[in-house]
Amino acid sequence: TSRSKHPSQSQQLQDDFKRFKTETILKIPGHISLEAVDIWFQDEARFGQQNTTTRLWAERGTRPRAVKQQQFEYAYLFGSVCPRRGIAEAIVVPWLNKEIIIQHLNQISQVTEYGRHAVVIMDRAGWHTDDIAEQFNNVSINKLPPYSPELNPIEQVWSWLRQHYLANQTFTNYNDIVDKVCSAWDRFLESTDRVTDMCRREWINLTS
Repeated sequence: TSRSKHPSQSQQLQDDFKRFKTETILKIPGHISLEAVDIWFQDEARFGQQNTTTRLWAERGTRPRAVKQQQFEYAYLFGSVCPRRGIAEAIVVPWLNKEIIIQHLNQISQVTEYGRHAVVIMDRAGWHTDDIAEQFNNVSINKLPPYSPELNPIEQVWSWLRQHYLANQTFTNYNDIVDKVCSAWDRFLESTDRVTDMCRREWINLTS
């Protein structure tokens, strides 16, 4: 589906960002080689009782009905994907803050193989401060250009979760939201090929 373009978006900044790898890696202590770096894409999404509806299979000539809740209970999914390895990490929480993103980066640090370094690409949300990766010796962050969410392929994961498992749902309470979001995320991770095919981008492989 198409998305709106912010009038302040800069194509030049986007093009420059796609050539970030050499500059970013030279900043890593020890100057880790390009071949030893894993690129991760990170984002957060909100799921809850004011849910989305989507297309359904139905008998020709009929229009199926779906419940649209009006309550206000939500959960937030912090997620990251590594297309090269076909893996992902996530944490489901009731709110957004700096401490949560640090916990999430710790997940990435724990699964990064010895001798490799994770560069996590994320947007410029207020809790994505420049110091959140300081405590990790194998994780760095790199922020997207302003008004450029289309450069973050994990947004397609949120769409996939909604279309396949979370749209047209009702949620009893917060715990029910967490259970269904976790179940949908686990289904997404059942196939490493799906993670790779959905989230890889040719420009990730650029070296200059």
